[in-house]
Amino acid sequence: MSNDPTLWSAFPIFSITAVCGAFLAVLMLIMCLLMYSKQRKKAYVYMAAAFFFIMTYESLNIHQAFSGRAWQPSGIGMRSLQLFSFILLNLSVLLLYRRTRKVHYGLPAITAAMLLAPFFLPSSINPVWPDLYLTVIEWVVIYLSFSKIAPRIGQRFKYSLGLSIYSIWSSIHIIYKYLSGGDEPGLPLQISALLPLVFYSIIFFILFQRIIELMQSIYRSSITDGLTGLYNRRYFMKHLNHYVSNGTKISAIFCDIDNFKMLNDTHGHAHADEVLQQVATIMEEELDGIGITGRYGGEELVAIVTRKGSKASQVAENIRFRIAEETIVTVSVGYSTLRKGVTADSLMKQADQAMYHSKSSGKNRVTDYRGIRAGSRTTDEAANLGSL
Repeated sequence: MSNDPTLWSAFPIFSITAVCGAFLAVLMLIMCLLMYSKQRKKAYVYMAAAFFFIMTYESLNIHQAFSGRAWQPSGIGMRSLQLFSFILLNLSVLLLYRRTRKVHYGLPAITAAMLLAPFFLPSSINPVWPDLYLTVIEWVVIYLSFSKIAPRIGQRFKYSLGLSIYSIWSSIHIIYKYLSGGDEPGLPLQISALLPLVFYSIIFFILFQRIIELMQSIYRSSITDGLTGLYNRRYFMKHLNHYVSNGTKISAIFCDIDNFKMLNDTHGHAHADEVLQQVATIMEEELDGIGITGRYGGEELVAIVTRKGSKASQVAENIRFRIAEETIVTVSVGYSTLRKGVTADSLMKQADQAMYHSKSSGKNRVTDYRGIRAGSRTTDEAANLGSL
């Protein structure tokens, strides 16, 4: 794009886009530096560097707009700066989604050397050749970005849209530079000044969405068990205490996989982990919409039935039946319903006791804690009558 300072007075859109581009670059630079201080991802370094150069590029354009003087060195310097930032942006988007050892800090240095090569060409060479050289590099980067980066990231459509917009901008530059002779910038050239700003904005939204995804992933990993995907014990008990403190009528279900140690010894830990995941999936499906599930420890999986009208006895039996039918293991299940004066810890102990009753009386069965208490009272009453 021509650097003729008279363009700024005739076409103020160049000034507006330069100011907006510089402002956006500053915001992105600050965001990337903040994220790097927290996570130390290489992607943030590349993106921060890219937006630093974009900020510099747009600042020089702003200076040119208000000073009325053409910035030195020539337009090739501005073009190299813009292209270098474009390469860094694409590289940073890749690193937002992929960790690869093939990308290292030496790559930007090699790229910078390639972009500085036109400055070392003999002065007698045709002035068109340096710009043509940069144009070829630009389209090679565009092709590699479409073919190698877009298929490997999570926001492929949005990224491809940004590349398409940048490609249109580059095409307009080629048409203006080589076919129109660079004399009078018509309407297409004026409109094209907006396209880099749109491209930067799309990169901003890609970064913003990726940061949200990473934050959600970090939060999710802090409250769930890594193997089963169920809530971990700490978060499960936090929920349970919340329901108990609010006086919600809930039931706790306690499941223990039968003969799990033998399964580990005979089939190996990897296969045992797969079985544990299958059991966890069944529990999640049975509690979907009516409660929550968690991993209490080892092969012990727990659940809370929170929805009114859902019978804990039926839910527990469904879990037991499906595990026996769909996996190679069985489970012993116990459950208990919250009563007045019972704490969250006591409720889990009751369900645990009911589970042990199932395990000690034959396994692969469901026991209600109230049934154990009723049996204990009957035994005590018979003992008292016998003593009379």
